[in-house]
Amino acid sequence: MEDLREFKRYKIGQAAREVGVKTYVLRFWEGEFDELEPIRTDSGQRLYTEENLEVVREIKRLLYDEGLTIEGAKKRLNSRAHADILHEIRDGLVEIKRLLRR
Repeated sequence: MEDLREFKRYKIGQAAREVGVKTYVLRFWEGEFDELEPIRTDSGQRLYTEENLEVVREIKRLLYDEGLTIEGAKKRLNSRAHADILHEIRDGLVEIKRLLRR
């Protein structure tokens, strides 16, 4: 059942209710944060994935809970993305090292 969540799509109103913000806030954040890019239907309707909602929750946490500015939140998200990439690279290198030791 958990695997089906990755295919679930939320319309903007549903997504807004899910994370506890207004729809206009999501539209504004979409313009401010490159990491937030919902799917667009042929008619232009926004569809948010679970991954999109995770990004929205993180933006909300940074802005509302930590009190960061938009620019500060952008920098934090960017540094987090770089850290995630570095962790993936590190994990890959560790796996290669493990394979070479065999």
